[in-house]
Amino acid sequence: MELTDQERGSRLSALNALIDLMRPSVQADGGDLVLVRCDVESGVVEVQLGGACSSCAISTDTLQGGVTRILTDRLPWVTEVIGGLDDSLDPEDSSLLGTGGYVPRYRQL
Repeated sequence: MELTDQERGSRLSALNALIDLMRPSVQADGGDLVLVRCDVESGVVEVQLGGACSSCAISTDTLQGGVTRILTDRLPWVTEVIGGLDDSLDPEDSSLLGTGGYVPRYRQL
């Protein structure tokens, strides 16, 4: 079944809104989440993690357990999420951008 232009636009709009909803969480750790491409007909979405995510040990978990799960749960037409890392940053520079998933907090007494 071929989608109408309105259906295509609606799907793309919903996808962009969901990406925009997830981005602040990723950005809070110095990373970023970018929509690279989307085929609203086949349901294939490609995203890329950047910034501190490129040196983060749990970036694969973020893509699979977070981004992929959220997109496929909330957008039933999404059939596949392809994720990648923006490795254009030097790993040391990348690691300085964010704090990662776990940062111990110490209280002063």
